Amino acid sequence: MSSSADDIDVFPATAVTTSDVTPVASTLVDAARQGLNLVSTVALGLIFPILLWGLWWLAADRHWIAEQILPSPAFVWESLQLVLDSGELQGHVKYSLARAGWSLLIGGGVGAVLGFGMALSQSFKAYVQPTFNALAQLPVLGWIPLLIIFVGIDEALKITAVSISVVVPVALSTYNGIANIPKSLLEVGRVYQFSPLQVIFRIVLPAAAPAFFTGLRQGVMQAWLSVIFVELLSSSEGLGFFMAYSRQLSQIDMVIVAMLAIGVMGIVIELALRLIESRLQRWRRTAF
Repeated sequence: MSSSADDIDVFPATAVTTSDVTPVASTLVDAARQGLNLVSTVALGLIFPILLWGLWWLAADRHWIAEQILPSPAFVWESLQLVLDSGELQGHVKYSLARAGWSLLIGGGVGAVLGFGMALSQSFKAYVQPTFNALAQLPVLGWIPLLIIFVGIDEALKITAVSISVVVPVALSTYNGIANIPKSLLEVGRVYQFSPLQVIFRIVLPAAAPAFFTGLRQGVMQAWLSVIFVELLSSSEGLGFFMAYSRQLSQIDMVIVAMLAIGVMGIVIELALRLIESRLQRWRRTAF
């Protein structure tokens, strides 16, 4: 007896439809849930800035503080548009970002080498770690007088000082990430008879990657903050200089504009680092 493809008893349509629709519905539900979580997170994060802006507007509108000390939000907005139209603000941002980038490249590279060396070689650790721990206690400000003697007060001073501030968090995070690798992973390498290079690239680097990225993010933010600090002390361009120069001219509106630019660029850098980290570590599973 022959059967037709339309015979429901032989070829049930519900089986195909259910198997096709269920994953799509599940994906849509997950996407909707993630969207709601993102919206709620952003909404909660905006509560305090909105309250702070409201207090600022109220204090300026009621003249609780003199306008020369605390300009109104509208006046600051006009000042922001002025420096954006002239390109002055973009120029200062470019200088500060370039200094932070070079310092991260130099300081992050030195910190990574120190972290790997102290974690992988006991001899290297014995020679370097005591001195490193002692020098790590010095803030960036403590290096400035000595650096002025050796490198002067030009661009080399800024790059060197900021690079030093990056070395410590990157080196410590790299060292801790490698030192805390479970011994069971290294045992797996011995069982498979990995070469030293295979152990480093297949076990050490993937296992230490989360800690390394944590140190790199700390190093980037430290570089950005240190760049602003150094520019406040000695510079003729950059956001730190823009803030200090505006303060000398009693242009508090421009000081606030510089502060806003520093904060916005810091947030952009942090989000960019999170995106890069998530793309490079897609294999990781998180609890939340």
